[in-house]
Amino acid sequence: MSQHLTPLSDRATPTADSATPTANSAVATVPPAPPAATPVCSATDLLEDRYLNRELSWLDFNARVLALAEDTSQPLLERAKFLAISASNQDEFFMVRVAGLKRREEAGLAVRSADGLSLREQLAQITTRSRELAERQARIYLDSVRPELAKHQITFVTWSDLEDQQRLRLSAYFTAQVFPVLTPLAVDSAHPFPSISNLSLNLAVMVRNPDRRSEHFARVKVPNNVPRLVRVENSSDDPRSPRTFLPLEELIGAHLSELFTRMEVVDWHVFRVTRNADFEVEEDRDEDLLRAMERELVRRHRFGSPVRLEVAETMSERVLELLLRELDVDPHDVIRVPGLLDLSCLWQLHALPAPELKDEPFVPATHPAFGEGESPKDVFATLREGDVLVHHPYDSFSTSVQRFIEQAAGDPQVLAIKQTLYRTSGDSPIVDALIDAAEAGKEVVALVEVKARFDEQANIKWAGTLKRAGVHVVYGVRGLKIHCKTALVVRQEGATIRIYCHIGTGNYNPKTARLYEDIGLFTAQPAIGADLAELFNSLTGCGRPTSYRRLLVAPDGIRRGIVERIEGEIAHSRAGRPARIQIKVNALVDEQVIDALYRAALAGVGVDIVVRGICALIPGRPGLSENIQVRSILGRFLEHSRVFHFAGAGEHWIGSADMMHRNLDRRVEVLALVSDPAITDELDAMLTSALDPATRCWVLEADGSWRPSPAPGSTVRDHQVQEILRHRRSDWPGGE
Repeated sequence: MSQHLTPLSDRATPTADSATPTANSAVATVPPAPPAATPVCSATDLLEDRYLNRELSWLDFNARVLALAEDTSQPLLERAKFLAISASNQDEFFMVRVAGLKRREEAGLAVRSADGLSLREQLAQITTRSRELAERQARIYLDSVRPELAKHQITFVTWSDLEDQQRLRLSAYFTAQVFPVLTPLAVDSAHPFPSISNLSLNLAVMVRNPDRRSEHFARVKVPNNVPRLVRVENSSDDPRSPRTFLPLEELIGAHLSELFTRMEVVDWHVFRVTRNADFEVEEDRDEDLLRAMERELVRRHRFGSPVRLEVAETMSERVLELLLRELDVDPHDVIRVPGLLDLSCLWQLHALPAPELKDEPFVPATHPAFGEGESPKDVFATLREGDVLVHHPYDSFSTSVQRFIEQAAGDPQVLAIKQTLYRTSGDSPIVDALIDAAEAGKEVVALVEVKARFDEQANIKWAGTLKRAGVHVVYGVRGLKIHCKTALVVRQEGATIRIYCHIGTGNYNPKTARLYEDIGLFTAQPAIGADLAELFNSLTGCGRPTSYRRLLVAPDGIRRGIVERIEGEIAHSRAGRPARIQIKVNALVDEQVIDALYRAALAGVGVDIVVRGICALIPGRPGLSENIQVRSILGRFLEHSRVFHFAGAGEHWIGSADMMHRNLDRRVEVLALVSDPAITDELDAMLTSALDPATRCWVLEADGSWRPSPAPGSTVRDHQVQEILRHRRSDWPGGE
């Protein structure tokens, strides 16, 4: 969710795509947008204050996540899960977004955000808002979620709450499992202040020498390879048995005397440091990209400058002052937290065997195009009959995307497999299938993005595994991240070479495919196959196609293609023809796209936007955006698909790109034109459900605030629940 802030003066204007067709473009060409009308007004004619601040908009998004934790209609452990998600979101926001702003401020850059705020003004507003969210998050946990958990015999205790027998058992656990991995680090003339790693939980301990009566500071790191919440009772799967948890820091605190023998423990407090993780690899050096990434990963974890210091609410001023001095933290970057620090540990509760406190179990169904029950259909035979659209998690990932790659790996007629991999799980069956294919003698190419933020280490590891198996591995592209989700299979069928393709909105990760809402297009269309073949060749070689038939490709083509199609809808509207724009994305920040949407609204085009996270566009403002509505849907699944519908042109596009500077200028992204009428009907049904006035969502108001909708007392429908039901209907593709 994070991205670099780009000065307004430095924002790239996309290079116009060449109109010259490629050698084999006669197969088909991207339908040109209708001739663009003269813009109703230029960007300079629009209101100056026409953008919302992207950082504050992100904080608004996390506030909506917190609202789900507050929502008592949610199952209790799902509420705990949303608290954990909110905590993890906030960590990443500080590591990347706040860190980036601070770095620019320290460099003396006179950069203003799109809404005109200076770096200092932005940081001041972020500080205020972040403290409010931290307090709200803590209060939800302490005053609402924790008491409700206690009603279901899930409780949190301190050491002083325990009975003698419980203390004996936990002391034995401490001696056997915790003590061996602890390293107390004292600070004195012979021991410098220790390095505090990013996001580690620590105890700040004050100890006294009883002989000299002198006091010393010491730090004890809470190990991250031991469960944070320690079960007080013997483990039991009986949901009726009490489940009592002692935070690991409490257990360590109760046994500090064993770490500091012959010393008096005066007091101890918990703290946590968030460091700058917004690094960039210098790719102009004559150095292997993989080695550069490994070096930077070490620096990020240990040596990034602190951007936030979280401390227990009860921490004494003298200890806090010592931490501020030794860590070189600005007092404005301190957040005092009541209750537990780092509520991401509540994920541990979500794993409890308590089905009555969670969402009903959900098992994805096999798309009927790929089989029924235990009778799978041949994927290639299916695609020769026509395109297939899968909608995850409602349609199974394992029996569609995974089966596509696995069948290709085992098919003797398949000559080559090419795939982009941005994020995947370490034990991914996709990776296993690519290895099998390479070992079977097929040409296998994997474009592994080792710069995928926070997955770099994992990607480096399994990229090495692929390479050792004989897969041709390309570690990204210098200056760009490969973010597109594409796979290509080349198959010999008699005298014909046929290309089968998958283009999706989500990563090739079977684990997140159960949690993220995404869509993917399977096709054997020659035009898309030719496009993907050229794209892969450009990524592994040195060529750079100037045009595609059925794709829009960033960094050169997506912004221009989207803006052209928006202008095309303006032309339809001015000519009296039906015109409408519907967009579903994770984020909408790019000013050129936003200004084009404003122009469309002023020309009378209705614009409907569904955005999960950040939105810099202001809807409903008189004289600017009265024809635009923006809503956000959050729920059980993370809404992740990107869909663009231009009704006047009759075009639907899906793909990997959000409308952000990083996606449009600094990433390789792909949007694919969907032309099959049955599939466009599916996309229309999905958008109609998301935009239904009765759908539970948040609506962005003209003043920048988000309002829950529908109003209390109104009929309410849950979009994701309806999608589950819709995909189970026998008359709906993907249903049972």
